[in-house]
Order: sequence, then C-alpha cells, then structure tokens
Amino acid sequence: MSAIDRDSPVPPYRQIAGHIRELIEDGTIPVGRRIPSFVEMEATYGVARDTLRKAVQVLKDEGLVETVTGMGIFVREQPPKA
Repeated sequence: MSAIDRDSPVPPYRQIAGHIRELIEDGTIPVGRRIPSFVEMEATYGVARDTLRKAVQVLKDEGLVETVTGMGIFVREQPPKA
C-alpha cells in the first residue's frame, strides 16, 4: 500500500498506522529497526506531516514503536501474547 484511499471512511492516519502495523507484525520491519522517516512516509503516502504524526502516535499508544531522540522511531520488543 502506498496510496491512501481518500474515499474510505477510515481516516488517512489510521490507514497509515494500519499499514505500518502490518509491516511490523509480518516482520518486514523487525524489532529494533527504524520505521521510515517522516520525509520517506510523506513521499510514500502523499500526506501532510501532521497526518503522519497522528499515525505514529497511534502506533506509540499501541506500544509498537518508540522514539529515540535524534535517531528516529524504532520498533519495540513486544511482550509475548497471552
């Protein structure tokens, strides 16, 4: 997925968060790896930076990623599923 479905009832930031979540869950972006930068995501998804910030915040709230100051946003180790 690189395009946002503008006709979808799902907001663009949720679509982006869902796509990145899939990449994390299927191992495309493994634990400890940096997710794409905002500049890279702007080019991929064609959305404003505020939209990307919201998408990343969703992933942070879910505990999937964390910000490392000056380095980027990285995939966190996930606790085992119960």
